[in-house]
Amino acid sequence: MNSVQVRKTFLDFFESKNHHIVPSAPMIVKNDPTLMFTNAGMNQFKDIFLGNVPAVAPRVADTQKCLRVSGKHNDLEEVGHDTYHHTMFEMLGNWSFGDYFKKEAIAWSWELLTGIYKINPEKLYVTVFGGDKNDGTSIDEEAYEYWKEIVPESHILFGSKKDNFWEMGETGPCGPCSEIHVDIRDEAEQKIIPGRELVNQSHPLVIEIWNLVFIEFNRLSDGSLVPLPAKHVDTGMGFERLSMVLQGKKSNYDTDIFQPLIQEIARIAGKPYGLDEKTDIAMRVVADHLRAIAFAIADGQLPSNNKAGYVIRRILRRAVRYGYTFLSFNEPFINLLVPLLVEQMQGTFSELKTQQDLVIRVIREEEQAFLRTLSLGIQKFNHYITSNPGAKIIDGEFAFELFDTYGFPIDLTDLMAKENDWNVDMDGFKKGLEQQKARSRQAAAVDTADWVVLKEESETKFVGYDFLEAEAEIVKYRKIKTKGKEFYQIVLNQTPFYAESGGQLGDSGTLRSANETVIVEDTKKENNLVIHITSTLPSNLTSSFIASVDAEKRRLTANNHSATHLLHYALRQIVGTHVEQKGSLVDANHLRFDFSHFAKLTPEEIASVEKLVNQKIRANILLTEFREFPIKKAVEMGAMALFGEKYGDKVRVVRYGESVELCGGTHVPATGQIGMIKIVSEGAIAAGVRRIEAITADKAEEFINNQLSMIEQLNDLFKNTKDVVRSARQLIEENSDLHKKIEELNHEKIKNLITELASKINPINGINFIAYKSDLDSNSIKDLAYGLKNQVENLFFVSGSSVDDKANLSLMISENLVTGKNLNASVIIRELAKNIQGGGGGQPFYATAGGKNPKGLDMTFEKAKNILEQIKEAE
Repeated sequence: MNSVQVRKTFLDFFESKNHHIVPSAPMIVKNDPTLMFTNAGMNQFKDIFLGNVPAVAPRVADTQKCLRVSGKHNDLEEVGHDTYHHTMFEMLGNWSFGDYFKKEAIAWSWELLTGIYKINPEKLYVTVFGGDKNDGTSIDEEAYEYWKEIVPESHILFGSKKDNFWEMGETGPCGPCSEIHVDIRDEAEQKIIPGRELVNQSHPLVIEIWNLVFIEFNRLSDGSLVPLPAKHVDTGMGFERLSMVLQGKKSNYDTDIFQPLIQEIARIAGKPYGLDEKTDIAMRVVADHLRAIAFAIADGQLPSNNKAGYVIRRILRRAVRYGYTFLSFNEPFINLLVPLLVEQMQGTFSELKTQQDLVIRVIREEEQAFLRTLSLGIQKFNHYITSNPGAKIIDGEFAFELFDTYGFPIDLTDLMAKENDWNVDMDGFKKGLEQQKARSRQAAAVDTADWVVLKEESETKFVGYDFLEAEAEIVKYRKIKTKGKEFYQIVLNQTPFYAESGGQLGDSGTLRSANETVIVEDTKKENNLVIHITSTLPSNLTSSFIASVDAEKRRLTANNHSATHLLHYALRQIVGTHVEQKGSLVDANHLRFDFSHFAKLTPEEIASVEKLVNQKIRANILLTEFREFPIKKAVEMGAMALFGEKYGDKVRVVRYGESVELCGGTHVPATGQIGMIKIVSEGAIAAGVRRIEAITADKAEEFINNQLSMIEQLNDLFKNTKDVVRSARQLIEENSDLHKKIEELNHEKIKNLITELASKINPINGINFIAYKSDLDSNSIKDLAYGLKNQVENLFFVSGSSVDDKANLSLMISENLVTGKNLNASVIIRELAKNIQGGGGGQPFYATAGGKNPKGLDMTFEKAKNILEQIKEAE
């Protein structure tokens, strides 16, 4: 059974059991501060489990794209080395929301595995939760009795809380689970050791294949468990592992999911798969990571230097490193595999095909950039070796710098060290790594109290499209502590406050009762809850409040949000229909709009786009809005849907003439309110993705007035000339000519200085020592140093200057002294810089330093002289 059939059989089976088949959610999670990526099949149903939204259907099933490379679910280091861990994987799952429970879930899982997929029941083992004294929970007798009806007791095992009690997080819905494990060892091995003895023992061929979670408790912040009002089923089966079992393989990587990719990598590399363990691991890493990277980019997450973007960049760089080190790929290669992956996923995940060009370009540019960084890191490594002869130990701090700055894994640094007969200070490296992790944990630490529930409400009614004020009551609240600050999250029964989402920042305003006013500083969305953030709680929590939005901030924000829609439309008209929104940020002050395009916009294109948007603004086009609109009709209407966004069956459509988009944000009633738009910048943020920043209304008017004022000031400076540009250009040319003349004079001055200083050599132990205090700039000092180096043998030249109460040092050493007498300018200047209360570095023959104590320059020269006096002249 090929993998396509495996997936289809699962979905068809549960559809026959009256399950609603839902599409996979994007891998990139939005509006949930606790999660960056979808790491389990249940993530898209989290709001249902939390009781924040009603279930779309009592029974659902799907295959979900998942990514596990951060947080407690971090399998990255195992990927490629073992047979079954992956970064991106598919999770086949079926759910019951208050409908069926343990009996049906257990029976159907066994029916599918043994009756439909025809897996030998003798190779399957099941686990049941064995209870936990600390939690006050007992053996899951209910599940055990159901399993006994269909499985021999010798194939049922009891598991600990660690293995058989599933939790969403430190708090929230949770419950016992039953895992189904499969033993795919050869029969001879099975006779020696029974499979039951290897369950949950990390054996690569006795593995968990399906987890049936029975959600029946809620974990409170004090650790206690309380029963949920409704019981749910949440199951997850690894698609890749299931395909391995059904295809008779011993590794996920030997299935038709990975083998086409691996064989293509082998072809490009010119190295066969299956002959060398190191190259095999590299090919598996590349094949796995390609999937994670491609799906993340297609879902809207570009590689970057922070948060989710950094994780994607790290995965990509790990793949490049393996290809570079073990497969001899010195040029971008991962992007060449994308078309094959797209072909494999066609019909299941169409977003890859739609975004194929963007995915290829982003990956190629990231590869090129990292290969350059990798080359710089290797140069830095080699320089470290040559600068520390005889040390034979790579300092742990330096090894961590290579890892943190240049993306070197410690095993690559260790490999390069061994090639030079060196070792790595692993303890020092681990210390730097742990300090970094500690800083990250501290920065992300949030102390969250339990919700204090005042009223039972299923969800907050949002009335902010129609009203800026509304009468409201507090439904629940909780205290949050983070980064030394304490604030409160308040949920209302209804609210006019827009919660940050879709690129639009949240509203601020007030909650007013008869006796007090509480400031709402921000509004966020978390797990579908609209959360009002305040520094204080109302004294009377049961009061009736007037929730009031800051009207001016909302008006300006709406101007900018509506302007992004018009900008999107204009870009597609002027630049091309390939343009698609890739991100946005909208607040009261400006707008930022990211879009797919592969070249810098010309000034003419920017002017045309701006002109078209302003025409639409002046046309004062009325807003046409459709709420709770069927998504199929919205798409038929031509509404733009954004990749990476999860849309329900009902959506909101915002229309201004020919601009039609799916959007939940707040907008102007007519485009005339925007006033005007002014594009202030345009540039690249990633391969194939550009960014426009613009301002509207009052900000645009203020910007233009400032520009006109500047022109007026220039006119005054140039005596009201008729052509300010010509006068400015003439001034620049004159300034350039003067600079050239100054450079010529400096050059002549330096030539004279070289002659003068060369006559003032102080020989010390065969080394020609020159110390010079100057008022030259850094470039002139460098020219002087190199000039002396070319004229004076065995040179040790130290120069110091004082500029703006700061001291500067330069040190030049002849290269024969670097190699012959083991002198290193970079090391020596750090020692000299202590006298000026500073630091520095550079190359072995030339280095610079800066400090805040110019009075120490004379001591610096004396110290340099002392260093040379301690050197014995070589015989």
